[in-house]
Amino acid sequence: MTDKHYILKDKQIIETDLMSWAEWFETAKEDRIVKQETLTNGNQVSTVFLGIDHNFKEGPPLLFETMVFPKKGDSELDMKRYSTYEEAEEGHKKMVKKYEFE
Repeated sequence: MTDKHYILKDKQIIETDLMSWAEWFETAKEDRIVKQETLTNGNQVSTVFLGIDHNFKEGPPLLFETMVFPKKGDSELDMKRYSTYEEAEEGHKKMVKKYEFE
C-alpha cells in the first residue's frame, strides 16, 4: 500500500495530491460507483473506486473493489480488488454471476 492518491475522470485514473483527492472524494460520491445492484435472491453486489492503493504486495495499485453482501447480515460474502475500471466492470459481472443463485 502506498501513500498515493487517485481520482477518476471519465473512467480514467489520475494520480493527485492528498488535498485534491480529499475534495474530490467528498463530492464525487456517484462518480466513485462503478456499479451496484441487488440480485433476485437479495444479495447485493457493489463495485466502487477506492482512490487509495489497497495493494499490500508488489504489483500495480488496487484501486477498485467489488464486495458481495448477503440479504441479511452485515458481513460480506466475497470481495475482490482490481487495478483498472475495465477489470472492475468485468469483476462485477463475475460476482453477479457467482452469487445470483446462492
